[in-house]
This record gives sequence, C-alpha cells and structure tokens, in this order.
Amino acid sequence: MDFVVHVGKFPTAGETVLGSAFEMDPGGKGANQACAAGRLGGPSLQAKMIGRVGYDLFADHLKASLGADSVDVSGVHATRSEPTGVAFIWVDRAGQNSIVVAPGANNALSPRDVESLRPALMGASTALFQLETPLAFVEATLQLARSLGVRTILDPAPAQTLSPKFLGHVDILTPNETEACLLLSRPVVRIGMTEAPEIAGAIRSLGAHTVILKLGDQGCYYQDDREEWTAPAFKVDAIDTTAAGDTFNGALAVALAEGESIDRALRFANAASALSVTRRGAQLSVPKRSEVDAFLKSCAS
Repeated sequence: MDFVVHVGKFPTAGETVLGSAFEMDPGGKGANQACAAGRLGGPSLQAKMIGRVGYDLFADHLKASLGADSVDVSGVHATRSEPTGVAFIWVDRAGQNSIVVAPGANNALSPRDVESLRPALMGASTALFQLETPLAFVEATLQLARSLGVRTILDPAPAQTLSPKFLGHVDILTPNETEACLLLSRPVVRIGMTEAPEIAGAIRSLGAHTVILKLGDQGCYYQDDREEWTAPAFKVDAIDTTAAGDTFNGALAVALAEGESIDRALRFANAASALSVTRRGAQLSVPKRSEVDAFLKSCAS
C-alpha cells in the first residue's frame, strides 16, 4: 500500500515540511507491473501476480484492486510472519518522487517457494521481476523461468549492485539512470542519449543480454548484441512520476507478448509511461489500452 504526500520540496535531514495532500493507493513495483500488464493486455493475454501479503486490513483491498484489472491473484498468498508491504512516497511540484519501501510480507518469499511456481510460469511468454523481494528468491525464479523458455524482464529497483551470475538470467534489463550508475558502481549522474550506448554496453558486459535504459523525459535507449534503438519520449505535462517505470515495463511485456517489433514495443511502452505521469498515484495512474491506442493515434496524425 502506498502512502503518498505531495510537498513543495523534499525535506532534508532533520527538517519538517508541510504536505499539500495525502493519498493512500494500491502500489508495489510488482503489483504495479501486473496492473499495467492486466490493464494494457488484449483479450488473449492473462496477467498473473506472484507475491505475499499479510493478515491485515490492506491485503484483501490490494488483491481486489488487481483482480479488477483482470490480474490472476491466485499466486498471492498471506503470511502471518510479516505485515503487507508499504511504501512512503513524497512527490514534489515537478512531479519527481522520493520513495521508502518496507517490503513486509514479500520478504517471506524464499528459494524454497520457487518450485511451486512452475505451473504459473509454464506457458507464459514473459516474466516481470523487480527487487522488492529477496535476491535469492528473484535469482532462483529467474533461473526457473528461463529454463522454461520464458522471457525475463528485470527492473533492477530498488537500485543495487548485482552479480554477473544474477544478471546472466536476465533477458531484458530496464534500469533508470540511478540504477544504471549503481550497477556500474559509478556516481549517479544524468545520462544523455550520447552517453547511453557506452553505459548500456558496460552493463551488458556485466552479464545482461539486453539493456533498455529508461531516461525519463529523454525517452529510452535499447541495446543488444545485434542492434540498438532510440525511442524518444512523448512530450506531456508531468505531475507525478510514481509507477512510470512500472507502467513502461508492463506495457513493454504486453507489446512483446503480442509479437510487436522492438521499435514498436518501445514506442508503446513510452506512450503508456507518458500517460501515467500526467496522473497522480501508482496503479491509479496506469492508463487503459484504449487510452494508449488513442494517444498513439493522435500523435501519428
């Protein structure tokens, strides 16, 4: 569950600032991606969510919210050892955010759970991952997914360094600027399209097969061992960037599952992400498929 406060500026250490609004919305990176896949997918696509909730007042609400977006939540189980995960989000006037996550029940996931996920992964086209669950669980599930021929997409957030062995299980890695710099153990800097090929190449040398750099209002940059693509961002008035990256990943997975070429998939993902930043909230900001299709049509005319 996301607890969101809108502020004029982010507080510094020891400082108290007054917020202008408070919202409590369904969130979580994995759930946001599942919501995006469910909301953007066509009738032939089924989005499934794997995760944990606690025995508390948030659990049923979060599962019902995903179910309303056609997400199969039979893989979301409750645990008594931890509460449902929460995130505390500050959003400033420019729409930028600062987030603290307490994963809660998702910390209960372990490699012992992985084999039970085989039925959910068999026949899937794509598995979306993030790092709000334990690394050992993520790595083991990545390995199982790839052994079953499932395309793996990893959003390496919260940002941290990852081993070459871990990255070797990832088909498509989608870091933003902060995550890209931390993967390379470099100071966090603004990455422009000029620097993107070198940064993506350095990350691929660590073990990732394909890298998509998410560069905010610049768009995104794609690189694998055969080709590269630059997909410019759509110009919109951003008010809240929460879940923009999750929306991008969900949309990317949907487009690839539908057989779209990578250039069209990136354009679709950029459009969905652009629409999301014009709205407040996490899952609340994810657009519907009809909205993305209409937006792309209007941009082409």
